[in-house]
Amino acid sequence: MKKVLRVYGGVLRLVRLLPADTRPYYAKYARENFVNYREVDQSETSLEELFQRAYNHSLWVLKKYSIDESAGKRLKEICFE
Repeated sequence: MKKVLRVYGGVLRLVRLLPADTRPYYAKYARENFVNYREVDQSETSLEELFQRAYNHSLWVLKKYSIDESAGKRLKEICFE
């Protein structure tokens, strides 16, 4: 559970880098996804897959707003440690 919270915190740190008018949307999106992760059937989807999905989506959003992908380096370290 601790790692899940660290990944969530990492995603929220990346949200702060986004343009001000988009932050509330992506913060809410991240919160809803992490709440939904609690309801995922562990036998079908592993936490590692969910961390991979969170990391990939975060990179996609950074690219969308032309933010350097290196900003996601910390999240990558958390997700794949």
